[in-house]
Amino acid sequence: MGNRGFSDSTALSIIKRFSINGSGFSLTTPISQQSQPVSASDQNLEQALQRFIDDSLAHWPALPLVEFDPLWPSPCYQEQADNQGQIPWRPVRQQQRSDMFERLEKALEETIHPSIKSYYLSYWSDPLPARSAQGELDLLFAWSEEDLERLRANLIGHAMGRRRLKQPLSLFFGCTKPEEYVLAVDNRTGAVLLEQPGRKTSERIADSLAEFIQQLKPAQFE
Repeated sequence: MGNRGFSDSTALSIIKRFSINGSGFSLTTPISQQSQPVSASDQNLEQALQRFIDDSLAHWPALPLVEFDPLWPSPCYQEQADNQGQIPWRPVRQQQRSDMFERLEKALEETIHPSIKSYYLSYWSDPLPARSAQGELDLLFAWSEEDLERLRANLIGHAMGRRRLKQPLSLFFGCTKPEEYVLAVDNRTGAVLLEQPGRKTSERIADSLAEFIQQLKPAQFE
């Protein structure tokens, strides 16, 4: 697959498959529209992520393969590359706390919601496929420390796009299938939003990131 993780165009290209009404990801479950306080602790989110990753590892017939890139190392690599240059990988828990979000907060001059910090600073991973009641999606992660810096740049780009639309700050964590919509956390409430880049409208689909991940099912890689 060549370069892993977030390319410079990720903020525009990560939007993989959900549609608000009819072309993939459908909103069939009513969600409260009132603003909510943070409804799940870091521990609940950690447990939800751990369960989803454990279920994914059990669901896959074998570890997924990627093309080995010596210039793009990752703790996710599990073995030596084979004769075709393919190497198995798996999500790996991060061992050291990065200061990336502190630097992001300084750049945006805003405090970042704790759930999105906990999410991105929990595991190193390539995108993980998932299924929900509404449709198929990919959960996004950082592949390495270097990739966290690309992620930071893309989160800033996403934030600037929201500001141009005079919309409140949100921070993406996933994308739908096909490439139409972004899954993001509302930085004010912690709710999960379904957004279409460049559009002002968004749909609230869960009250918290932990709640959203708890209802996901693992899927196979395409």
